[in-house]
Amino acid sequence: MTTPAAEFIDRTLRAEASEERAIVDAARIGGGLRFYGASVGAVRGAVRDARRRHPELSHDAVAALASELWAEPVYERRLAAVVLLQGQVPTLLASDFTRLEQLLRSAGARGLVDPLVADVVRPLLERLEGADAARARRIVDRWAHEGLLPRP
Repeated sequence: MTTPAAEFIDRTLRAEASEERAIVDAARIGGGLRFYGASVGAVRGAVRDARRRHPELSHDAVAALASELWAEPVYERRLAAVVLLQGQVPTLLASDFTRLEQLLRSAGARGLVDPLVADVVRPLLERLEGADAARARRIVDRWAHEGLLPRP
């Protein structure tokens, strides 16, 4: 089932697509993903406009939307999920580390891992306190040990 917000984002990204950009991005980024050829600005704009059209989206709905966008191996859809989560950091919970791990493990491109770690995982980790922070640090330490996180 596709939600209206995901449909809107996907439709907007396809409308902003450029075959030439898709070819260049696929060669530069790779990762076995498909590329629409939409610019980063178009991705950010699509997410911004989707949030305006769907202000009712709760934390859980935004998290589900990020997963829905990520489910298709299309770079711009996955980048839209990252942008969506970047805007959601203040409301993310320690329990969201499970979803973040799934995204990191299936990213397919370092260009998705880096902003997800820098702009979502790290700020969330810094915001957590007490038992949630300790649990999250253990998870992130495990990711680092497994090589899932980018090297500084």
